[in-house]
Amino acid sequence: MAVINVNPTRMELTNLKRRLVTARRGHRLLKDKRDELMRQFLELVKENKSLRRQVEKAIREANAHMAIAGSLMQREVLDTALLNPKQHVELEIDRKNAMSVMIPLFNVKFSSSNQNDIYSYGYAFTSGDLDASVKIFSDILPSMLRLAEVEKSCQLMAAEIEKTRRRVNALEHVMIPRYEETIRYITMKLDENERSATTRLMKIKDKMLAEAHHYSV
Repeated sequence: MAVINVNPTRMELTNLKRRLVTARRGHRLLKDKRDELMRQFLELVKENKSLRRQVEKAIREANAHMAIAGSLMQREVLDTALLNPKQHVELEIDRKNAMSVMIPLFNVKFSSSNQNDIYSYGYAFTSGDLDASVKIFSDILPSMLRLAEVEKSCQLMAAEIEKTRRRVNALEHVMIPRYEETIRYITMKLDENERSATTRLMKIKDKMLAEAHHYSV
C-alpha cells in the first residue's frame, strides 16, 4: 500500500491520526447505514414479490372477464359503457426519508366512497362479466399503486446500497490502510531522526569533554 505524499513531521502525524479516527468513525457509520438499508430493502423486496403475485393474478382474472364480456357484447356497446366513468381518482405523491433515501409515498383519493360509482353504465345491455372485470380492477388499484411505490423504493434503495458499499470498501481497503501505512512511515522517520539527533548530541558532548580535558576521542 503506497503511503500518502506528506512531509514526515509531527504536525502531519497528528493530522493523519485525526483523519484516521474520522475515517474509522465514518466507516463504522457507513457500515451501519448499509446494513440498515439492506434490512429495509429485503423487506420491500419481500412485499414487492407478494404484491406482484396478487396484482398479476387479479389482472389475469379481470382480463378473462373482459374477454368474455367482449365476446357477449357488441364492441360499440362495450366502448360506450366505459366511455364516461363516474368515479374519479386523484393521486398525491409525497416522499419519505429512509436512511437518506427519498422514497415515494402514493396517496390515492376517490371522488366518491360509494362502491356502485365504479359502474358508469346501466345493467340492461351489459354483461355480468363486465361488472366483474370493473370490480376487480377497482379493488386492485390501491395494490397496483402500492406495487409501483415499492418497486421505485427498491430501485432507489438498491442504488444507495451500491453507493454506500463502494464508500465502505474505499475506506476499508484504500483510505484507512493508507493512513495507517503513512502513520507508520512517519513514526519510523521521526524515530530515526530522533536516534540520529541523539547520536550527534552524544558525539558533540564527547568532543566537548575531550576539549575540556585535553584528550582525544
